[in-house]
Amino acid sequence: MSNAIANGVAGAGAGIVAQIITYPLQTVNTRQQTERIARSKPPAAASGTGTLLQILHVLRTEGWGGLYSGLKPSLFGTAASQGIYYYFYQLFKNKAEVIARARKQNGRGDGTVGMFSWLLVAALAGSLNVLLTNPIWVLVTRMQTHIQAERKIAESKREALLREASESSLIGSRLQDKLAELDSTKPHPYGTIHAAREVYAEAGIRGFWKGIIPTLIMVCNPSIQFTIYESSLKRLKEKRAANNKHGLKNVTALEVFALGALAKLGATVTTYPLLVVKSRLQAKQEIGGNISLRYSGTVDAIIKMMRYEGLRGFYQGMSTKIVQSVFAASVLFMVKEELVKAYMFLNHKMLNKLIMY
Repeated sequence: MSNAIANGVAGAGAGIVAQIITYPLQTVNTRQQTERIARSKPPAAASGTGTLLQILHVLRTEGWGGLYSGLKPSLFGTAASQGIYYYFYQLFKNKAEVIARARKQNGRGDGTVGMFSWLLVAALAGSLNVLLTNPIWVLVTRMQTHIQAERKIAESKREALLREASESSLIGSRLQDKLAELDSTKPHPYGTIHAAREVYAEAGIRGFWKGIIPTLIMVCNPSIQFTIYESSLKRLKEKRAANNKHGLKNVTALEVFALGALAKLGATVTTYPLLVVKSRLQAKQEIGGNISLRYSGTVDAIIKMMRYEGLRGFYQGMSTKIVQSVFAASVLFMVKEELVKAYMFLNHKMLNKLIMY
């Protein structure tokens, strides 16, 4: 197995572990991002209750199925994304290192990969990942926000019935019967096939690439993340090598965890507004209620969010995202490094046995 494939497999496995652990936070965060709150409403109405209380509310009203709605395609998407990303990242990284060594032989540079090269490597791997996996994340977003959208639809129907009643079209028991019928219809999470049919019915094949523009721009997120991570890891390893006489050789799993958290925190804060725009484009537009909070594309979304919600609309649920993404990235990096170490150990052991025989 090549180094690139080993890193791809390890990245996929680590991504799955991180996804399962942090998925409830991701579900709540997606709902926070797609909730449209007009600027006239106070911030408390926009932020709602705390993340923990929101998780408990979903558990009470929807059960574990609500928190883990869309988990299956999400796990598949995580495995595919991490596998694709790490595979191409390692390929491009290896190429960049070969180029850096060649430059050193020609008397240019010190043989190490520069900051710009790290950014380019991460951006190329990220772009390929986005183009190949965007349909999966459209379905995941739909499944995570389906109940939220259905409740908005029910609210609109209730308002319409009350409007009719005020105009004397519906009176007395007839109105009460219709309201009772509406209240008795409770939304439930739906499956991947249902979500795919809904997306196709709304916009055809192109619907599966909704939000692709902000998502492609967001490839700078892992670029920033991996730049911080790789540079920090390099400095730490150099420090370990300098202190080798004291017995400090390898970077520990806890240190990798901390470096992953630092890297993801910096990337998340920088690119969060793009993530909110992407989620809103991918979710069912009924969440927006009236037409002023529904979007036809990236530019339309940005303009309407600035007009009706202000700057804070771009940071809906950011605290939840920071907790979820930083923790997930930390787990991912830690598990990936341990899986790669295990592969290298087993591979070395197998080679020694072959040499002996």
